[in-house]
Amino acid sequence: MPGDGTPGPDGTGTPPGQEGWHLSSPLALTLLLLLVVVFQGPVRGALSTPVMQSWMTVFVAVVVQALPFLVLGVLLSAAIAVFVPPSFFARALPGHPALAVPVAGLAGVILPGCECASVPVAGALVRRGVTPAAAIAFLLSAPAINPIVLTATAVAFPRDPEMVVGRFAGSLLVACAMGWLWQRLGRTDWLRLPAHAHHEGETRGEAFWSSVRHDTMQAGGFLVLGAMAAATLKAVAPADWLRTAAADPLIAILALSVLAVLLSICSEADAFVAASLTQFSLTAKLAFLIVGPMIDLKLFAMQAGTFGRGFALRFAPATFVAAIAGAVLTGAVLL
Repeated sequence: MPGDGTPGPDGTGTPPGQEGWHLSSPLALTLLLLLVVVFQGPVRGALSTPVMQSWMTVFVAVVVQALPFLVLGVLLSAAIAVFVPPSFFARALPGHPALAVPVAGLAGVILPGCECASVPVAGALVRRGVTPAAAIAFLLSAPAINPIVLTATAVAFPRDPEMVVGRFAGSLLVACAMGWLWQRLGRTDWLRLPAHAHHEGETRGEAFWSSVRHDTMQAGGFLVLGAMAAATLKAVAPADWLRTAAADPLIAILALSVLAVLLSICSEADAFVAASLTQFSLTAKLAFLIVGPMIDLKLFAMQAGTFGRGFALRFAPATFVAAIAGAVLTGAVLL
């Protein structure tokens, strides 16, 4: 009988309908709101401090900049997953992986978004059977060589048109190099193939919106985590570090590369930030523009969520080094 310890259908002694108390998301949100109301005085005081105001400004800026392009990427990802047959990619890309890498890198020109859009799209490409080396090249090139980003760079550097050429050439060079590096040294056990919901019995429209919800929840959560980390570092970093770093050319390149990772600025806005750093050389600014769209805090979090933490821990440092090397090489030739 219920409540007398008689084993239930699951054999655990728990009666049906009383399997245990679970903390659901709505309940957790309600409890959080109640705590905020009860402790609104201390919370208001903490949020009014300069550090917290700076934190909230950076956090909201990163999320607001990235969210529209994340949605764009999710929509493209769902469209690829539902409407594009796997045979399309076999026809569109060369059969040899070494040739597929530069073709996929150049295909990044067609994605009018930032790095937040490229992650779910690259995940969809891998799910559809595209070789990971080609998907990596697309993942890295798309945020930096699409027309919107290049136009923003031209507007930010009206007197230095070579910055547009340098950004395009350097980003494509690094993207192809990383794709070829993965083709040669990458291992399948380092890459967790992106999981996706199955859609048997659903119409194409139902499957499309199911894919959108799945990718939005996954990629959006990691975007928020990355934005929180970027805001925290931005709020506590001393402001005079940049002035000291700009005095040495090599340190300036490394400093702006690290800054690009920490700030996690959308690639469609980072050119204006780079242009405002007038004390730095054009090569250092180019490093900022190449590194940022390829690896930053929010990207690391999103890549870990899409392809696995093991992949991100190996991919991020290699990409960081390759991006700096590509920026230095491109800057030496063009700037």
